[in-house]
Formats: sequence, structure tokens, C-alpha cells
Amino acid sequence: MDLRQLRYFVTVARTRHFGRAAQELLIAQSPLSQAIRQLESHLGTPLFERTTRRVDLTAAGEALLPEAVRILESVSAARDQVSRVAAGDLGALRVGTTALATYRHVPRLVRRLAAELPGVSLTFRTEMLTPALESALADHRIDLAVLRPPVRDETLAVHLLARERLVLAVGDDDPETGPVDLAGLADADFVVYSAPGSVVGAAAERACRAAGFVPRHTHEADQTSIVLALVAAGVGVALLPESVLAVAVAGVHYRELRRPAPGTADVALAWRRDDPSPALAKALAVLTADDPQPGDPPS
Repeated sequence: MDLRQLRYFVTVARTRHFGRAAQELLIAQSPLSQAIRQLESHLGTPLFERTTRRVDLTAAGEALLPEAVRILESVSAARDQVSRVAAGDLGALRVGTTALATYRHVPRLVRRLAAELPGVSLTFRTEMLTPALESALADHRIDLAVLRPPVRDETLAVHLLARERLVLAVGDDDPETGPVDLAGLADADFVVYSAPGSVVGAAAERACRAAGFVPRHTHEADQTSIVLALVAAGVGVALLPESVLAVAVAGVHYRELRRPAPGTADVALAWRRDDPSPALAKALAVLTADDPQPGDPPS
């Protein structure tokens, strides 16, 4: 018994006429009749009662019909699913993100993918710094990263999403809300990221040095949520990318820098250059549509 025989059987059962079934199947009536006889021989029982004027299903044929329809529909669904997976319209992606990108950039990316690739499901790992995200990509623990360049692994491709300026997070014990001169914070305590290789930490250090001082810090944290909690506790201030403006934390408010700090804390997508995933390729086509050279690292 093969799928061709089942398809022929269902067509004859639906039309109750060999001639009309043959026309619908675009074959001659003789090979259709032969295929039905082969199916009946394989099953060991007649499936149709044939007269000169009509064709009716036997009890065995009545029992086979819903199962044959189910099998053909299942095969069709499987064929469609395989085609969608191969085209990248169906699949799953594991995405790793830095903490602050989760609030400002990830929602926009997810909206674009949901609108254009609803068949691609996403799972997230958050609160990861760039070195950890590079390692997760290299180890195939994630498929796509939202991180802060530079990326040192040359096997990874990078697409720049945004350039972000730095802002100052202060506790509510600071009543001022207007722009602040960074040079005037030489005696302030700073809360910094503890993880080595933090891109944001390096950007904050450069900004302070450009303002004429080395930032003093006694408190460190490996997650943005803890950095902000320490700021709220009044033990220091923090220089953070402007994505943090999307994060409301009790006891914390944000102040612009009167003179923008040199450099930026960029946000980018990164992925393995040799990743063969059709879903990833389709997702990247959606997410990097505005970039003429999506695989090149940002300058």
C-alpha cells in the first residue's frame, strides 16, 4: 500500500465514479482501476461494490476512508512543515542579550520578527555581558546575540543596531534633574560592572578619564539590576548607556551629560558566520534589512 493508491482510493470514494475520478487525477481509467485492485489485493478485501451504474463503498472501504484521509492530510502537513523549515519560515532561535538591550532594543526586534516570521519561536537568555555572549555563540548555546561591540571572535558576524550615548544614574538624594558636567563628579563614588571585559564599564572609564579624572569606586556588580539597586541605596552613581532610560527603578533618576562623553556604547547583533540555519538566515534578512553590509563589524 502506497500513498498513490490511497490518493486514488479517496478520489474514487469521493466521486463514486471511476471515470470522473480518473479525470480529476489526470490519468487514464485503466491504471486507476488497476491501482485500486492492487490495493484491494494488498488488504485482502474488496473496497468497492461495482455495478454498471454506480460505485459504492463496502464496509471495509467505509472503515478505510477516514484513515486514508487522515494519512494523506498528515503527509501533506508534514511536507508543508518541512518546506517551511527549509525556507526559514518555521523554526526556533535561541537569543542571548545584554541586560539593557532587553528593555529598548529587544522589543523592537521581537515585534519585527513576530510580524514577518510568526512561525519562528524565540527563547531568551538575558543579563549576559559581551564576552559571555561571544562564548555562548561559539559553543552553540545560542544562535543570535544582542550585545555591545567590539566582538573579538572573527568567526562571528556583526550588525550594528544603534549607537548609544552615556547617561548618569543617580539616587534620589541628588535633587537635581538637569544636565550634569561629568568633570564635576571627580570626587563622586561610582558603581561599576565587576565582570572583566565589560564594554559599558570600559566606556564609562574612558568618559571619566576624558573629563580629567579616574573614577573612584568601592561597589561593583555583575548585573545592571544590582548596579541600579546600589545607586538607589545612595552608595554611588553610575554611567550607563541611554537604554537605561527605559528602566524605572524606585530611588533612581537619570541625568544627561552636559557635554556628551567621547565614544559610545553601541548595540549590535552577532551570529556565527557559518551557521546553516534557514530560520536564522530569514530572521537576519528581516532584522538587518536597513543595513547594506550586515555582516561587517561596525567601525
